[in-house]
Amino acid sequence: MLNCFIVWNNGAMKQWNNRKFMLIKTSDTKTVKTFLSKLTLPKSNSHKGQNGRVLIIGGSSLFHSASLWAAEVASHFCDMVHYSSTKENQEIFLSLKKKFQNGIIVPQEKLMEYVKEDNVILVGSGMVREGEESKYTYDLTKSLIQNFPEKQFLFDAGALQMMEPDWLLKLKTPAIITPHQKEFEKLFDVSIHQSTLDDKVNLVKTIAKKYKTIILLKAVVDIVSDGDKVYLVEGGNAGLTKGGTGDILAGLTTALSANNLALISAVSASILLKKTGERLFQSKGYWYNISNIIETIPEVLKENINI
Repeated sequence: MLNCFIVWNNGAMKQWNNRKFMLIKTSDTKTVKTFLSKLTLPKSNSHKGQNGRVLIIGGSSLFHSASLWAAEVASHFCDMVHYSSTKENQEIFLSLKKKFQNGIIVPQEKLMEYVKEDNVILVGSGMVREGEESKYTYDLTKSLIQNFPEKQFLFDAGALQMMEPDWLLKLKTPAIITPHQKEFEKLFDVSIHQSTLDDKVNLVKTIAKKYKTIILLKAVVDIVSDGDKVYLVEGGNAGLTKGGTGDILAGLTTALSANNLALISAVSASILLKKTGERLFQSKGYWYNISNIIETIPEVLKENINI
C-alpha cells in the first residue's frame, strides 16, 4: 500500500509520492477540451497521405469483426487504412469488403512493404492465442519487433496474450499496449484485479518505465502512463462493457498516433470513447452498439475542439 493522500479534483495535478499525475473526468468539459486541443488537426494545404497512414493486422477465423471495427474507426481519422489478416480469416474478411470500403486489403505476401511505409501498425485485434492461428500471432509479432524496431506499434488483444514482455525492450520507438486487467496480469506476471486504484497506478507506471512502453490499462478508470507521466481517465457508463469497445479504443489510438505523440493519443482515445458512451446514453440509454460508437466518436471530437 502506498503512503499517499489523494484529492480527486477535476483535472487537477496532484502529488503521488512526489510524482505528478492527472485525473481527467469526462464530465469536466473544460478539462476535456483543454486536453483534446493538444491533438494536431489536418492542415488546410495538406495532401493525400500527409494526415496519417496506418496498418491494422488482426482478425481470425473466430473473431473476424474485431479488426474490422478497429479499421472502421481508424478510417475516420487517417488518410489511409491498410488491413491484413490470417489466411483463415482472409476469405471471411474479403466477403466483408463490400461493407468496409474505407480502406485497402493487403495480401500477406505484401504485408512487410506496408509495414515499412505506414506510420503506425496495430497488431492483435481479434487474433487468437490457441491453435494454428496462435502460432501466426506469436511468430508475426516477434518478427515485426525484430525487423522494424523503429516503427510505432500498438499491441492489443491476441498479440498481448502471445508475446513476451522483454520483446518490448527491443523497440527503439516505445510501443503502445492496451491491455485489460487480465491481459496485463498475464503479460507481466503480476496480480492487480484486487489492488486499490493507487496501487494499480504505481504498478502501471513502474512497469511502463521498466519496459519502456506506453500502457493504457482499460478499466472503469483507465490508467495511462509512459513511465514518467500518469493520466487517469474517469467516465463512461456500463454500455461500454460490450465486446468490441477495446478494439475501437485500439483502432482510435492507432489512428491518432499517426499524427500525434503516442501518450497524448492514448489519453485522447480513452477520453473520446468514454465521452462517446456518455453522449449515446442520452438518446439510447445503455443500449447502443459498436456501430453507434464508431459513428459518434468523430462528432464528439468535433464538439470538443476548435475548428
